[in-house]
Amino acid sequence: MWRHLKTITTRTSSFSRMRSLSALVQSKALVNGNWIDASGSATFEVRNPSSGELIGHVPNMNVSDAQDAINAAKQAYESKEWRSLTAKDRSNLLKKWHKLIEQHTQEIAEIMTAESGKPINESKGEVAYGNAFVEWFAEEARRIYGEIIPSPVANREIIVMKQPIGVAALITPWNFPLAMITRKAGAALAAGCTVVVKPSEDTPLTALAVAKLAEEAGIPGGVINVVTTNKAAPIGDLFCKSPDVRGISFTGSTEVGKLLFRNSADGVKRVCLELGGNAPFIVFDSANVEKAVEGAMASKFRNCGQTCVSANRFFVQDGVYEKFVSQLKERVEALKIGDGQSSDVQIGPLINQMQFKKVSGFVEDARSKKANVITGGKPLPSIGPLFYAPTIITDVPPTAQLYTEEVFGPVVSIIRFKDEPEAIQKANDTRRGLAGYFYSENLQQVFRVAKRLEVGMVGVNEGMISAAEAPFGGVKESGIGREGSKHGIDDYVDIKYICMGNLKYD
Repeated sequence: MWRHLKTITTRTSSFSRMRSLSALVQSKALVNGNWIDASGSATFEVRNPSSGELIGHVPNMNVSDAQDAINAAKQAYESKEWRSLTAKDRSNLLKKWHKLIEQHTQEIAEIMTAESGKPINESKGEVAYGNAFVEWFAEEARRIYGEIIPSPVANREIIVMKQPIGVAALITPWNFPLAMITRKAGAALAAGCTVVVKPSEDTPLTALAVAKLAEEAGIPGGVINVVTTNKAAPIGDLFCKSPDVRGISFTGSTEVGKLLFRNSADGVKRVCLELGGNAPFIVFDSANVEKAVEGAMASKFRNCGQTCVSANRFFVQDGVYEKFVSQLKERVEALKIGDGQSSDVQIGPLINQMQFKKVSGFVEDARSKKANVITGGKPLPSIGPLFYAPTIITDVPPTAQLYTEEVFGPVVSIIRFKDEPEAIQKANDTRRGLAGYFYSENLQQVFRVAKRLEVGMVGVNEGMISAAEAPFGGVKESGIGREGSKHGIDDYVDIKYICMGNLKYD
């Protein structure tokens, strides 16, 4: 079954690679424009998930350190160096940051691959994608418009302006360690806010490298602060309860997002949550099957299936079922698996042992419930301890975890259906609603299904939907708010109404 599988096991030492990138690899956190250690000089390790090699240490900061970062952000927000800057000035600083990230694409990508396991070509793609948000919001900074509304009273004027909310706490995940920072921080800085970033403990080096370039771009000290820690819960609680933090933006699991939402209620904070999904991928009889297979590969196997918009449940109509499964199986078994440093690798490792256990557990659960594993379905220890074979499972029952929960791994679960109403009902039978995909060449069907899918984003005959220009976010338990696009500014500004009365016009 796996005779076609191509694996790559040759590695360059991650540690030696990182040493060669020493200008951007940071071993300290950034607070108030200073590169500092944690209280008591505590650190934690950063390891390469492909090989387990040690690639660095970063400060293991505590609540007191995080409070210092909040204080620095507040001070920077209130200072003339930031609050009084014009939109044009902020735009110019963001443009300088964008240029530096662009110039250092290769170095950032290598850092990202070393700490996340992501294939190097995907890492380069993420740098370009993430940097597009910096460019976009550099432009949007000058388009945060107010309004003059016609007054119902002759001697009054109604003026509306938008002002920054203040300090924003940004909690970002490991699967897109650059893009999730730039998508949030770009919008916040464009609006005039200052930020405290808490990156994932699995991928702090990318965050620190990008912060280093922000410093070089001339963004004042304290405007961007980065707190590294492997004790996320108490620092997240501080962000929720601190009166000096006026907004929280979080990308991660629905469970953690709900906790942050609850804990922020007392302060009535602005909260933007981009949470888990359970994306349907529907292939109708009217679909171009070759395009559907291409879209399935792009949607499912990017970053080893570890993206929030990855297709999770594949619903395939009777008429094209056999053809789709056959072509998809052929493509999956041809994937090249190995250390992401090799340019032709397409699938890297899962991020950590917890995620590895989750993926393998979901597959075994489906197998125990009589689902049919037609390819994959096993670990690949000969490549590395966190590698799992790209997998296709058919006849997945509704009781299986693969059907009801987000797997976040390289596993395709396929369910056969008879007609359009059945597909819509099954696709919407989930409490999540981030992204959805479907393939159809029937124009009438395209409009019907796009409207009826209960998701925040729909890919029609397309498996890759993210762009800086488009609003990113979900419905139901997949979150609130939107990131990217012109709407990405909304969570970082307050609307102020000014009534000017007793005016004389004669």
